[in-house]
Amino acid sequence: MSDFEPFYDVNRTYEDNYAQGPFGAFAEALKSDIAGEGEPGKTGESFLGQPVRLAFGIPAGPLLNSRYTTAAFRMGFDLATYKTVRSRAWGCNPFPNVLAVHPASADGSLTPGSAELDEGVLADTNYEQPISISNSFGVPSKEPDVWQPDMRAAIAAAGPGQVLVPSFQGSRVDGMSEEDYIADHATTARLVKETGAKLMVMNTSCPNEGHNRLLCHNPLLVGRITEAVKNEIGDTPLMIKLAFIPSDDDLELMVRSTVRRGTVQGFSTINTISARLVDKDGNQALPGAGRDRSGVCGSAIRGAGLEMVRRLAALRDRLGLDFAINGVGGVVSAADYAAYKAAGADSVMSATGAMWDAELAHKIKASL
Repeated sequence: MSDFEPFYDVNRTYEDNYAQGPFGAFAEALKSDIAGEGEPGKTGESFLGQPVRLAFGIPAGPLLNSRYTTAAFRMGFDLATYKTVRSRAWGCNPFPNVLAVHPASADGSLTPGSAELDEGVLADTNYEQPISISNSFGVPSKEPDVWQPDMRAAIAAAGPGQVLVPSFQGSRVDGMSEEDYIADHATTARLVKETGAKLMVMNTSCPNEGHNRLLCHNPLLVGRITEAVKNEIGDTPLMIKLAFIPSDDDLELMVRSTVRRGTVQGFSTINTISARLVDKDGNQALPGAGRDRSGVCGSAIRGAGLEMVRRLAALRDRLGLDFAINGVGGVVSAADYAAYKAAGADSVMSATGAMWDAELAHKIKASL
């Protein structure tokens, strides 16, 4: 795959990608004035109440700023998620952040809770299809004075039937009380709303509770946070991003603590599966303290993502609740998109698959 150039260059630092990207076909798309594909104004679906041509796009992660989101729109991705922002500047983990990941299973999949995740999964620079990669960034963010005007530009660049989806999260810092942590989420949501955002996604699925601890594994705290956020953003639709939640009881508690209380209008799931990554000699693959584990995304997590969507859809039916489900994880083909729709997803997104196939949105639309 040496002749292919992903729109996020894994061989460059995050800072270089932010300043110089996107690359490949996305860079070419920015040279055009075309705002996307399809007939002007023609829409067929919706996303959290907003009309879109096709409820397919790119989730939080690889679209670092308005240049990336604008390029995504022009490549036919009708949902473009602006990379997760914070209430303060936040640094990126050391380079490298992305490695190719090679699970031992015959189909290249990872199973939540399996021994392999702790024993070690091979990671190197041999990028090959079906693509799976590490996601070891630490959710970096520019300060609001930088990302707010850029997010406004990103919103304005959406073509007919396209929607910019801002992603945000709270930031836990030393000495911060739980109430301060909750308030930081609300503050960040308000900063997002000030950009003119029509909807937003709150990230609860990265280690924002400490090393390898996920906010979404504490449904009651998520319930308190979303109540505070909703008090700031009013009627603006709110979706929350979930990691894989093994317990059916915990997943139901998440739904009851948020949707049942009217604070959340949808769930996006999943982002990654955490695994210990090792090189060919069994040593830690990503350099630096605290980086023995990384989130893995791409083809390896498709099965887990589909399972989460099915379980959420079953809960929606059983509890008689109305909420949207955004299916994410391992979407690298039109068949994967169809599988998520069949599992109960109202919308579908692809990060790793889109990075390695800039034509993915075109291919999915052609298949319908």
